[in-house]
Amino acid sequence: MIKKDYYEVLGVARDAELQQIKKLYRELAIRYHPDRNPGDQESEERFKEASEAYQVLSDPEKREMYNRFGHEGLRGSGFQGFSGFEDVFSTFGSIFEEFFGFGEQRRGRNSAQRGNDIGYDLQISFEEAAFGVDTAIEVNKYDICNTCKGARTKPGTKPAACPTCQGTGQVRRSQGFFAIATACPQCRGEGVIINDPCPDCQGAGRVPRVEKISVKVPAGVEDGTRLRLSGKGESGMRGGPAGDLYVLISVKPHKIFQRQGNDVLLRAPISYSQAALGAEFEVPTLEGPATLRIPHGTQSGRVFKLKGKGIPHVRGYGRGDQVVQVLIEVPTKLTTRQEELLREFAEIEGRQVKKHESLFDRIKSQLN
Repeated sequence: MIKKDYYEVLGVARDAELQQIKKLYRELAIRYHPDRNPGDQESEERFKEASEAYQVLSDPEKREMYNRFGHEGLRGSGFQGFSGFEDVFSTFGSIFEEFFGFGEQRRGRNSAQRGNDIGYDLQISFEEAAFGVDTAIEVNKYDICNTCKGARTKPGTKPAACPTCQGTGQVRRSQGFFAIATACPQCRGEGVIINDPCPDCQGAGRVPRVEKISVKVPAGVEDGTRLRLSGKGESGMRGGPAGDLYVLISVKPHKIFQRQGNDVLLRAPISYSQAALGAEFEVPTLEGPATLRIPHGTQSGRVFKLKGKGIPHVRGYGRGDQVVQVLIEVPTKLTTRQEELLREFAEIEGRQVKKHESLFDRIKSQLN
């Protein structure tokens, strides 16, 4: 079955803002909602179709993948779409509550809930960003309670059906020409009441824990890179999958190196005599010292490259270069002999030292 273009499904332009996408999805969700169209197969398909389009276009990462590679790109990332109404409500319950007051209640007491995603800021060194690093982090998150195994009740007891909604998790009210189901105010859409909560989690089903997690930072990552560790977020409820852990990479500035794409920039001071006569000297690189040769007459600011001494490409092919910019250092203190030699050199050049000389005349002479 060929899927329709998601932008066409929602009726939005490809550069539409999130607010516009949300607005048009709301209109479609109301029009094709199952409570308004009971037993209508076509409305069911349109409802799922619009929800699938919204799930992709409202998520920056999925939207970028879809824009670049279409439906095939999403399948390659593991995106499956929705199998039915319950799947839609499980994902979008909160937004349906915001739109028109229902959503969470449809999930009922036995449906799974995905755990929350969590974030972690990881600071690494310049070298670790260049060559990658395996490290361990400690994350504070909520995990399934070991005592009740997520059931929320005291071991040996069971939850009771909610007397208000008779265990359905929802109450219905008429609004206009169709009925709207809303979450039961007593059980909050759960359909059950916990009379004997678990003593360890107090009926929450989860408890706060600190978990040590291994993180593999690939070579070549840049400052601001976000790594996704699937299933390493908070535990889900009632058998639902765990959320994801997002690790935001922060790279410490280096004392002498700067990153330019996959190249490494080094500014190296050299003396006037080295620039004039040429020289061979060692410069630091990410992998240790390397020899750099500069020709005579090198001007301040000239750039030289050490091939393959930069940062590996994050996708695993090739490396950048080390770019060395030489800057001529003018000495601030001279010995008597150094000053004598420089004065002699200035005389040979025909330059006056510490006497009035027209800079305009010098520039003019260079142009002639």
